[in-house]
Amino acid sequence: MSDDVKVAGSPSVDRGRFPTAVTPWDDEAWRGAALGWVSEVLGAHGLHETGARQVRVRPWSVLVRLAVDGADGAVWFKANPPGSRFEAALGEALAGWVPQRVLAPVAVDTERGWSLLPDGGRRFADTLDAGEAGPRAWEEMLGQYAEVQRALVPHAGAIEALGVPRARTAELTGLFDRLVEANGALTGEERAVLDGLRPRVERWCAELAEAGVGDCLDHSDLHEGQVFHAPERGRFTFFDWGDGLVTHPFCSFLVPARCAVDRHGPGVLPRLRDAYLEPWTADGHSAAELRRALGPAWRLGAIGRACSWGRLFPGAADGTDLAGGAAAAQWLLRLADEPPL
Repeated sequence: MSDDVKVAGSPSVDRGRFPTAVTPWDDEAWRGAALGWVSEVLGAHGLHETGARQVRVRPWSVLVRLAVDGADGAVWFKANPPGSRFEAALGEALAGWVPQRVLAPVAVDTERGWSLLPDGGRRFADTLDAGEAGPRAWEEMLGQYAEVQRALVPHAGAIEALGVPRARTAELTGLFDRLVEANGALTGEERAVLDGLRPRVERWCAELAEAGVGDCLDHSDLHEGQVFHAPERGRFTFFDWGDGLVTHPFCSFLVPARCAVDRHGPGVLPRLRDAYLEPWTADGHSAAELRRALGPAWRLGAIGRACSWGRLFPGAADGTDLAGGAAAAQWLLRLADEPPL
């Protein structure tokens, strides 16, 4: 559907805390091409728009909700910037490898980094806010996510071939060096802190490698807003893989653990840790070995988070608090934080 096709109501555009950020959505030709592609896909599936579009624009993505007469009432168009364009192809591949745990795209354009996705229902954040879920649900979610990662270990090479950034455990020190060198927001004092951490980064990588768990896909931003939750079925569906990379799977634990602590306090951490690690014992690892590995993984997960902040639309950070790599700098400095495990 081209941008000038009329549907009921006017589209709303949510720009969050980045009202001046320029993204492809602001380009009329791009917008027309994207919505034209969506129209073609909807027509091919016998779907028609039935209401106003809701647009969410951020420096790292364009997201459009379209009300339709079928497909659970809505579909979602997503456009990724060059640094996370792989998400379209990755989403399609994941639907084949772990079909019960991810959204199966309605369609993708891998060259342009476009996806049309079904509506996933309520997010985990929604069920938590409504009091329908608590700490035990975090344990269930992390256990199911660990099973997804275990299933993806054999596909690590294929995931890299789709364009997902490579950050293998043995190579994380080099990635750390490149991120520090390229960051324009770090002060001289902060660079000195990170220079002093480098030998420890090397040691943490070595300790993590000794655990003998293969590298695979790390979501890298697994907070409660990136997971759908059907509490009546105890089912979690994982989405929004644009921050992903191929690295040690345990690096994923950092973000959900921090989020759970923010909601429920640090007392939840031991059970969350054990719930996440339990599936990995099926590969012959002892619980004690896995617990030792989670400490350095907690620290090194910050490198993946710093890496993901470079995946923005060209020029979108200009004039915002993201300019110069400030968010990435904050994550790099968190390497010095002691894991509360």
